[in-house]
Amino acid sequence: MAIASFSLPLTYFPQRPFSYCCSSSSLKQSNSAPSNCIANKALQEIQNSGVIACLRAQNADLATRAARAALDGGISVLEIVVSTPDAFEVLRNLVHDYPAKTFGVGTVLQAKDAKDSIKSGAKFLMSPATVMDILVGVSVGNALYIPGVMTPTEVYPVSALGGVGYISALKRPFPHIPMVASQGVTLDLIGQYIGQGATAVVLSDAIFDKEAMIQRNFDKIYQLASVAALQGKQAVERKDSCAGFGMESFTPLSGPLGESSLVESRLVGPMDFG
Repeated sequence: MAIASFSLPLTYFPQRPFSYCCSSSSLKQSNSAPSNCIANKALQEIQNSGVIACLRAQNADLATRAARAALDGGISVLEIVVSTPDAFEVLRNLVHDYPAKTFGVGTVLQAKDAKDSIKSGAKFLMSPATVMDILVGVSVGNALYIPGVMTPTEVYPVSALGGVGYISALKRPFPHIPMVASQGVTLDLIGQYIGQGATAVVLSDAIFDKEAMIQRNFDKIYQLASVAALQGKQAVERKDSCAGFGMESFTPLSGPLGESSLVESRLVGPMDFG
């Protein structure tokens, strides 16, 4: 059975030189904060899409071509794992060629990588745990920060089901916390996760199929991306229509992380806490 773990924003951080925070309806900022909150806009794009495509490749050329196939297929939010060779150069080129898309960098564990990601055009950062150096040393007003898993007790101090059932269970006591489900999410589960309260799902192999990447079958990646983008859009529309009928909707966090932030739920195997 899959294990789901979460990392919540901590309740206190030392005072930092950057300004924050976004609410669900408007921006709250200090005098030095920009008029348009980049983090808030990134969060909105993720909410509208319902899908974050996660790309890891063995070289820059493969990463670029696979990313283009996914973006041309309809993906609007794409994350490049920082360990991809020349990840920042790939990111800069994609940002230039697809200015309407939203890009991020994943598995960010160092403050320097976070800063380089933002300089290269990343609008959101993801990491497998809450990294204090990133929180304290990086202006998250310039990007949305999505911390990942540590232990289930950080969100829910009792045993909970895995998968979709876990998301559903956690949204009851934590309806105000946006959650992103990742690891092991397949195309046929997109609607279920979003329907049960996930803000979005992260898709890696479901779009960047391992065999397709090896064979450089970009047509297949394009097709998988098209299906994922459509299912994400439809799931978000269904959730929004339910909210319109008075059912609960989920809004961005406002608080000590700086800007709006998400909590990432990583559905991992029993021996995989990466």
